[in-house]
Amino acid sequence: MRKPSILVIFLTVFIDLIGFGIVLPLLPIFARDLEASGLTIGLLMASYSAMQFIFAPLWGRLSDRIGRRPVLLVSTAGAAISYAIFAIGSGQTGTTAIVLLFVARIFAGICGANITVAQAYIADITPPEERSKKMGLIGMAFGLGFILGPALGGLGLTFGNLATPGWIASAFCAANFCFAYARLPESWKPGLEPADTRPRFARFMTTMRRPGIGMLIGVFFLATFCFACFETTLGLLVSKNFNLSFETVKGIHTFDTKVVYLYTFCGLVGAFVQGGPLGRLVKKFGEPLLIGLSLVLVGVSLAVLPFATNWPLLLAALGVLSVGSSLTRAPVFGMLSNLALANQQGETIGTAQSAASLARIAGPIFAATLFTVDPRIPYLACGVLSLVTAALAWGKLRATAGPGLTPAVAAAATAPAGARS
Repeated sequence: MRKPSILVIFLTVFIDLIGFGIVLPLLPIFARDLEASGLTIGLLMASYSAMQFIFAPLWGRLSDRIGRRPVLLVSTAGAAISYAIFAIGSGQTGTTAIVLLFVARIFAGICGANITVAQAYIADITPPEERSKKMGLIGMAFGLGFILGPALGGLGLTFGNLATPGWIASAFCAANFCFAYARLPESWKPGLEPADTRPRFARFMTTMRRPGIGMLIGVFFLATFCFACFETTLGLLVSKNFNLSFETVKGIHTFDTKVVYLYTFCGLVGAFVQGGPLGRLVKKFGEPLLIGLSLVLVGVSLAVLPFATNWPLLLAALGVLSVGSSLTRAPVFGMLSNLALANQQGETIGTAQSAASLARIAGPIFAATLFTVDPRIPYLACGVLSLVTAALAWGKLRATAGPGLTPAVAAAATAPAGARS
């Protein structure tokens, strides 16, 4: 049997995220072109996360029971189908287009919950003291997906039609399935640890009561809520502040691709941070302080964005936001994976992802609805919320913190698997 490889799981997530990156910047503008209301745009964005909220812990628990590989293969194949539906919907008009876009995003959300399993895979094959750094590879895959994905989406619109980006995403996910089928070995042997057969709510409460886990999941929820608001409305904000166009005249579509490449810029900055200095920063500052600092950067940049009416200021604010957001995920999931029991990696990480998905349900609805009232409101509100979350993270997590692993985390990580409770 082939040795489990972080490179293989990184490439699997990266290719998956290319598809997500292709369609994300286009969704709110597509919906606006179809004369959808702010609430409808928010619901369209939130539908993806609603399915992740439901399926992230289910995928995680299923992978704990049957292994990581089959879950990753099934979900990746489903993602290819979802983007094909998106491509078909993008070429339609009126209610038909809106319905197909909703179907595509719901199906994609179900399949996209496999990020939980990818993170559990990394936890399976990585020593505890290296997990925050290795979890950064997932974030780096996100960043690189947002570099190549939006760029491919923009090229698809430039040289094809509205359906082209969806077909490109579908093709990448299909290639991802073939690659994973051929190269991705199993990392977890079910039965090494006894399965937890208690009802789901009882397991959830036990997970949330474990030292540090409930706090980390709460911080990740609030951080994700703020970033989801930004993701949902950036295209609309920049289009408004810089008078960018997206029009259909006599069946001919014109689209200013500057918005798409702004997402690429954010992905490039995030990928650099998570692929380079992140590991050193974790060792120097420790996870709690790094999480707090990251949220301060996010809060300040969000407050600046609605007032960025020239390109240098906009790029500076987006750069700071990308640095901040790229420093949050890996330390959170590094700490979570070290605190989780060996036979509950998938479920614990799935619970955190589910909380993030709940934030991605509420965030787009909140942001898109308030954006129609005043574009500044969602950004200022999330800026304040991010700063409050930073104070909460630093105040609550530092009590057990030191550089690198906290004492509690180190004790849990070094104890025999069967003794961790």
